[in-house]
Amino acid sequence: MTGCASMPEKQETGHQIAFAKHGSSYQYLRYMPKNYDPNGEKSPVLVFLHGSGERGNDINLVKVHGPPKLVENGHDLPFIVISPQLEDDEMWDNDRLDATLKAAVSGTSYDPSRIYITGLSRGGAGTWNWAIAHPDKFAAIVPVAAWSNAGFACNLKNVPIWLFHGLKDDVVSPIHSQDMEKWINECGGHVKATYYPDANHDSWTATYDNPEVYDWMLQHKLQAK
Repeated sequence: MTGCASMPEKQETGHQIAFAKHGSSYQYLRYMPKNYDPNGEKSPVLVFLHGSGERGNDINLVKVHGPPKLVENGHDLPFIVISPQLEDDEMWDNDRLDATLKAAVSGTSYDPSRIYITGLSRGGAGTWNWAIAHPDKFAAIVPVAAWSNAGFACNLKNVPIWLFHGLKDDVVSPIHSQDMEKWINECGGHVKATYYPDANHDSWTATYDNPEVYDWMLQHKLQAK
Protein backbone atom coordinates (compact mmCIF):
# COMPACT_ATOMS: atom_id res chain seq x y z
CA MET A 1 0.00 0.00 0.00
CA THR A 2 1.47 3.32 -1.05
CA GLY A 3 1.24 6.47 1.01
CA CYS A 4 -0.56 9.59 -0.20
CA ALA A 5 0.59 13.16 0.28
CA SER A 6 -1.77 15.09 2.50
CA MET A 7 -3.79 17.84 0.89
CA PRO A 8 -2.71 21.38 1.86
CA GLU A 9 -5.00 23.25 4.21
CA LYS A 10 -7.32 25.68 2.47
CA GLN A 11 -6.79 28.18 5.27
CA GLU A 12 -3.48 28.80 6.99
CA THR A 13 -3.37 29.23 10.75
CA GLY A 14 -1.68 32.33 12.08
CA HIS A 15 -0.70 32.37 15.75
CA GLN A 16 -0.52 35.23 18.19
CA ILE A 17 2.16 37.82 17.52
CA ALA A 18 3.03 40.65 19.88
CA PHE A 19 3.45 44.19 18.54
CA ALA A 20 4.90 46.99 20.63
CA LYS A 21 2.30 49.48 19.42
CA HIS A 22 -0.79 47.33 18.94
CA GLY A 23 -0.41 44.61 21.57
CA SER A 24 -0.95 40.93 20.84
CA SER A 25 -2.85 39.68 17.82
CA TYR A 26 -5.51 36.99 17.90
CA GLN A 27 -4.98 33.52 16.53
CA TYR A 28 -6.45 33.60 13.03
CA LEU A 29 -7.14 31.76 9.80
CA ARG A 30 -5.96 33.22 6.50
CA TYR A 31 -7.21 32.27 3.07
CA MET A 32 -5.45 33.37 -0.12
CA PRO A 33 -7.67 33.56 -3.22
CA LYS A 34 -6.93 31.21 -6.08
CA ASN A 35 -6.04 34.08 -8.39
CA TYR A 36 -3.64 35.65 -5.87
CA ASP A 37 -0.49 36.88 -7.59
CA PRO A 38 2.15 38.56 -5.41
CA ASN A 39 3.43 40.33 -8.52
CA GLY A 40 0.05 41.21 -9.97
CA GLU A 41 -2.91 43.32 -8.92
CA LYS A 42 -3.12 43.83 -5.17
CA SER A 43 -5.79 41.73 -3.47
CA PRO A 44 -8.71 43.06 -1.43
CA VAL A 45 -8.96 41.92 2.22
CA LEU A 46 -12.04 40.63 4.03
CA VAL A 47 -11.92 40.28 7.83
CA PHE A 48 -14.60 38.02 9.34
CA LEU A 49 -15.49 38.18 13.03
CA HIS A 50 -17.29 35.11 14.41
CA GLY A 51 -19.97 34.95 17.10
CA SER A 52 -20.06 33.72 20.69
CA GLY A 53 -20.27 30.02 19.86
CA GLU A 54 -16.91 29.89 18.11
CA ARG A 55 -14.77 31.30 20.92
CA GLY A 56 -11.97 29.20 22.42
CA ASN A 57 -8.63 27.74 21.36
CA ASP A 58 -9.77 25.38 18.60
CA ILE A 59 -9.25 27.41 15.42
CA ASN A 60 -11.40 24.96 13.45
CA LEU A 61 -14.48 26.34 15.23
CA VAL A 62 -14.11 29.50 13.16
CA LYS A 63 -14.94 27.47 10.03
CA VAL A 64 -18.50 26.82 11.24
CA HIS A 65 -20.07 29.94 9.70
CA GLY A 66 -19.47 32.68 7.20
CA PRO A 67 -16.64 33.16 4.70
CA PRO A 68 -14.26 30.63 6.35
CA LYS A 69 -17.01 28.02 6.07
CA LEU A 70 -17.48 28.82 2.39
CA VAL A 71 -13.81 28.56 1.46
CA GLU A 72 -13.42 25.39 3.53
CA ASN A 73 -16.23 23.90 1.45
CA GLY A 74 -14.48 24.74 -1.80
CA HIS A 75 -15.83 28.17 -2.67
CA ASP A 76 -13.31 30.69 -3.90
CA LEU A 77 -13.72 34.23 -2.64
CA PRO A 78 -11.83 37.07 -4.35
CA PHE A 79 -10.32 38.30 -1.08
CA ILE A 80 -7.54 37.53 1.31
CA VAL A 81 -9.90 36.29 4.05
CA ILE A 82 -8.72 36.81 7.63
CA SER A 83 -10.75 35.10 10.36
CA PRO A 84 -9.48 35.70 13.93
CA GLN A 85 -10.64 33.75 16.96
CA LEU A 86 -11.67 35.10 20.35
CA GLU A 87 -10.66 33.37 23.54
CA ASP A 88 -13.40 32.16 25.90
CA ASP A 89 -15.57 34.85 27.52
CA GLU A 90 -13.95 37.69 25.58
CA MET A 91 -15.27 40.60 23.53
CA TRP A 92 -13.57 41.80 20.36
CA ASP A 93 -10.85 44.32 21.15
CA ASN A 94 -9.97 46.98 18.56
CA ASP A 95 -6.26 47.09 19.39
CA ARG A 96 -5.94 43.33 19.05
CA LEU A 97 -7.90 43.41 15.81
CA ASP A 98 -5.51 46.06 14.49
CA ALA A 99 -2.59 43.82 15.46
CA THR A 100 -4.19 40.80 13.83
CA LEU A 101 -4.81 42.62 10.57
CA LYS A 102 -1.23 43.86 10.57
CA ALA A 103 0.12 40.35 11.18
CA ALA A 104 -2.12 38.66 8.63
CA VAL A 105 -1.37 40.98 5.70
CA SER A 106 2.35 41.18 6.43
CA GLY A 107 4.29 39.91 3.45
CA THR A 108 1.25 39.81 1.16
CA SER A 109 0.34 41.98 -1.80
CA TYR A 110 -2.86 43.51 -0.50
CA ASP A 111 -4.81 46.65 -1.33
CA PRO A 112 -5.13 48.94 1.73
CA SER A 113 -7.92 50.84 -0.03
CA ARG A 114 -10.06 47.68 -0.19
CA ILE A 115 -10.28 46.31 3.35
CA TYR A 116 -13.74 45.08 4.35
CA ILE A 117 -15.08 43.77 7.65
CA THR A 118 -18.09 41.64 8.46
CA GLY A 119 -19.23 39.69 11.47
CA LEU A 120 -22.21 37.95 13.00
CA SER A 121 -23.81 38.52 16.39
CA ARG A 122 -20.90 39.21 18.80
CA GLY A 123 -18.73 39.54 15.70
CA GLY A 124 -21.25 41.94 14.19
CA ALA A 125 -20.92 44.09 17.30
CA GLY A 126 -17.17 43.89 16.86
CA THR A 127 -17.61 44.99 13.25
CA TRP A 128 -19.57 48.07 14.31
CA ASN A 129 -17.14 48.98 17.07
CA TRP A 130 -13.98 48.52 15.00
CA ALA A 131 -15.41 50.64 12.20
CA ILE A 132 -16.55 53.31 14.67
CA ALA A 133 -12.97 53.48 15.99
CA HIS A 134 -11.41 53.60 12.50
CA PRO A 135 -14.00 54.89 10.01
CA ASP A 136 -11.27 55.83 7.51
CA LYS A 137 -9.72 52.35 7.45
CA PHE A 138 -12.50 50.28 5.88
CA ALA A 139 -13.94 50.46 2.39
CA ALA A 140 -17.25 48.91 3.53
CA ILE A 141 -18.72 46.93 6.44
CA VAL A 142 -21.39 44.23 6.76
CA PRO A 143 -22.72 43.71 10.33
CA VAL A 144 -25.10 40.76 10.74
CA ALA A 145 -27.53 40.20 13.66
CA ALA A 146 -25.57 42.69 15.75
CA TRP A 147 -25.90 45.23 18.51
CA SER A 148 -23.85 48.42 18.70
CA ASN A 149 -23.15 51.68 20.52
CA ALA A 150 -25.55 54.08 18.87
CA GLY A 151 -23.94 57.05 20.60
CA PHE A 152 -21.15 56.91 18.01
CA ALA A 153 -23.35 56.29 14.96
CA CYS A 154 -22.33 59.54 13.30
CA ASN A 155 -18.74 58.27 13.05
CA LEU A 156 -20.01 55.97 10.30
CA LYS A 157 -21.84 58.48 8.12
CA ASN A 158 -19.24 58.14 5.34
CA VAL A 159 -18.76 54.36 5.58
CA PRO A 160 -20.67 52.16 3.11
CA ILE A 161 -22.79 49.80 5.24
CA TRP A 162 -25.04 46.88 4.39
CA LEU A 163 -26.59 45.45 7.54
CA PHE A 164 -28.66 42.28 7.94
CA HIS A 165 -31.02 41.14 10.70
CA GLY A 166 -33.84 38.67 11.24
CA LEU A 167 -37.08 40.32 12.31
CA LYS A 168 -37.87 37.38 14.60
CA ASP A 169 -34.46 37.48 16.30
CA ASP A 170 -35.03 36.84 20.02
CA VAL A 171 -31.32 36.86 20.92
CA VAL A 172 -30.30 40.27 19.54
CA SER A 173 -33.36 42.38 18.83
CA PRO A 174 -33.61 43.83 15.31
CA ILE A 175 -34.25 47.16 17.01
CA HIS A 176 -30.46 47.46 17.37
CA SER A 177 -29.96 47.37 13.61
CA GLN A 178 -33.00 49.53 12.94
CA ASP A 179 -31.72 52.17 15.35
CA MET A 180 -28.25 52.17 13.81
CA GLU A 181 -29.76 52.49 10.35
CA LYS A 182 -31.91 55.42 11.49
CA TRP A 183 -29.20 57.29 13.37
CA ILE A 184 -26.50 56.89 10.73
CA ASN A 185 -28.89 58.06 8.05
CA GLU A 186 -29.93 61.04 10.17
CA CYS A 187 -26.23 61.96 10.35
CA GLY A 188 -26.08 62.01 6.55
CA GLY A 189 -25.10 58.40 5.90
CA HIS A 190 -26.71 55.96 3.51
CA VAL A 191 -27.19 52.57 5.16
CA LYS A 192 -28.38 49.65 3.07
CA ALA A 193 -30.45 47.28 5.21
CA THR A 194 -31.94 43.83 4.68
CA TYR A 195 -34.38 42.44 7.25
CA TYR A 196 -35.44 38.82 6.88
CA PRO A 197 -39.13 38.63 7.89
CA ASP A 198 -39.04 34.99 9.04
CA ALA A 199 -35.47 34.68 10.35
CA ASN A 200 -34.55 34.35 14.01
CA HIS A 201 -30.95 34.92 15.13
CA ASP A 202 -29.44 33.03 12.21
CA SER A 203 -29.62 35.68 9.56
CA TRP A 204 -26.02 34.95 8.57
CA THR A 205 -26.40 31.74 6.59
CA ALA A 206 -28.54 33.41 3.93
CA THR A 207 -26.35 36.51 4.02
CA TYR A 208 -23.00 34.82 3.52
CA ASP A 209 -24.42 32.43 0.91
CA ASN A 210 -25.48 35.44 -1.18
CA PRO A 211 -22.83 36.33 -3.80
CA GLU A 212 -24.33 39.81 -4.13
CA VAL A 213 -22.93 40.64 -0.70
CA TYR A 214 -19.35 40.14 -1.89
CA ASP A 215 -20.00 41.91 -5.19
CA TRP A 216 -21.39 44.86 -3.23
CA MET A 217 -18.29 45.05 -1.05
CA LEU A 218 -16.02 45.15 -4.07
CA GLN A 219 -17.90 48.12 -5.50
CA HIS A 220 -16.44 50.23 -2.68
CA LYS A 221 -12.92 51.51 -2.38
CA LEU A 222 -11.34 54.15 -0.15
CA GLN A 223 -10.56 57.35 -1.97
CA ALA A 224 -6.95 58.45 -2.09
CA LYS A 225 -6.21 61.44 0.13
